[in-house]
Amino acid sequence: MSIDYENRYAIGQNEAKNFDTKQLRENFLSEDLFQQDKIKLVYTHYERYIVGGVVPINAALELSAIDPLKAKNFLDRRELGIINIGEQGIVSVDGEEFVLNNKEALYVGAGNKTVIFSSVNKNSPARFYLNSAPAHKSYPNKKVTREDANVLELGSLETSNERSIYQLIINGVVETCQLQMGMTCLKPGSVWNTMPAHQHDRRMEAYLYFDLAEDQAVSHFMGEPKETRVMWVGNEQAMISPAWSIHSGAGTSNYSFIWGMAGENLDYDDMDKYMPNELR
Repeated sequence: MSIDYENRYAIGQNEAKNFDTKQLRENFLSEDLFQQDKIKLVYTHYERYIVGGVVPINAALELSAIDPLKAKNFLDRRELGIINIGEQGIVSVDGEEFVLNNKEALYVGAGNKTVIFSSVNKNSPARFYLNSAPAHKSYPNKKVTREDANVLELGSLETSNERSIYQLIINGVVETCQLQMGMTCLKPGSVWNTMPAHQHDRRMEAYLYFDLAEDQAVSHFMGEPKETRVMWVGNEQAMISPAWSIHSGAGTSNYSFIWGMAGENLDYDDMDKYMPNELR
């Protein structure tokens, strides 16, 4: 089959306090989303959020429903966000083709029947990153380039977190039910993301780290603000962050990451922030 999936059940903060490194990685990290000629999905029980990767090389790949959805089509009761982190690719939605270059996004609304992924050049394939959340209404499909995004310039070299935030699939740019996605690119010399660290008890979040050299890594911090844990994360690996957990990281070099959220509201600034000296 060209589609594989994992089912990740929700873990509470009291349970996670007693996890060793292996258990933390098994429950909150996906290390192998991007596989040649496959669609790989992780179905989580945090807001029923799905993260996935698609690497079409020798043939086009169709996104079909997986068993946990109990639906005929993947998007019968869901919306989908796609960001291409590879070379030029094509996403066909019910016969309409969208060409996505590197770091361009596509929102696909609920109710669409077919979503097919292909690469323009199999020697330089597209690498599509997917996020999906339940949807109660269908909104129009929309492609979003970096020029279309709402861009925030935050941080400074003095605090090692100078970064550009591209709000791609977000309220004000694209109409969605609850899905939000964007991309943060750290400037050379900066390594910290999302500082001060934050959590939002009203929604979950997922991070995909990319543009990271294979011999480099990011220390991703998770857990309750007074009970933090750290995991070492490599290129094109995704962290699943429950609502009770902070999410922040520091790399051994600069990098980019894609954030995706779903939950109670569409307010990007709905965050509970914690200064570095408050964390334990």
